Amino acid sequence: MLAYRHQFHAGNFADVFKHALLTRLLILLGRKDKPYFYLDTHAGSGRYDLQHPWALKNAEHEEGISRVWRRTDVPELLQPYLEAVQAENRGGARRFYPGSPWIARRLLRPADRMVLTELNRDDCNALITRFRGDRQVHVHYGDGYQALKAFLPPIERRGLVLVDSSFDRSGEYSRLTQGFVIAHRRWASGVFALWYPLMEPAVMHGFERGLVETGIRKLLQLELSVFPDGWSVSLRGSGLLVANPPFGFADEARLLMQWLWPALSPAGEGGIRVRWLAPE
Repeated sequence: MLAYRHQFHAGNFADVFKHALLTRLLILLGRKDKPYFYLDTHAGSGRYDLQHPWALKNAEHEEGISRVWRRTDVPELLQPYLEAVQAENRGGARRFYPGSPWIARRLLRPADRMVLTELNRDDCNALITRFRGDRQVHVHYGDGYQALKAFLPPIERRGLVLVDSSFDRSGEYSRLTQGFVIAHRRWASGVFALWYPLMEPAVMHGFERGLVETGIRKLLQLELSVFPDGWSVSLRGSGLLVANPPFGFADEARLLMQWLWPALSPAGEGGIRVRWLAPE
């Protein structure tokens, strides 16, 4: 399986893809007056130093956020995400990369609420330190899949759940599907965003088939790859499955990905996919 510890891969092309789409989901949720709830089941440490030895090992950010950072033609849809990154790097430097908790916190309104869970003790302690005293943010040490049972449904009745597993154990696609089914039963109207790496075709077909067989509807599948299907040297691409996407999100996602793919894959390898895996 893939060993995907956040610090090693901070700011890579998969992060740009995932966080750009996460930003749009939260912005669309925030357009309604009623408060929303955000649950991040595998939150990581929240913020990453791109000069850390782990991040420098493969310097994956050079083929991710650095490629976007240098562009002068960034579309308006991508600006809020890029502003979140720039806010951590004053003076034009590229030293820090904000993870999903940092990006989401920036977009919370005063009445919104965020719960973060993390199983790695060091990363969880980092989250606790960073959000200490913040009444809108609650950090919990524990397994992200258990959080789907513990915190759903929320009192707000509307919101978003991001499931961003590290995929460092065998059977993670099945675990992701099972966790999603349980969570959806508890909160069928919630918006769910499930991140996953693109592996060999047989594995992906099995994952997709399992999702369709759940009978859950309104599943939007988004995928971006920067290497061809047979690539096995490193991560070739990743996907985000979004259940119950807000109105307008599918169109925004397509436009964003049409810009992101050539920006992140200047050689023109890989591609994008936007489709309804299970329509309404």
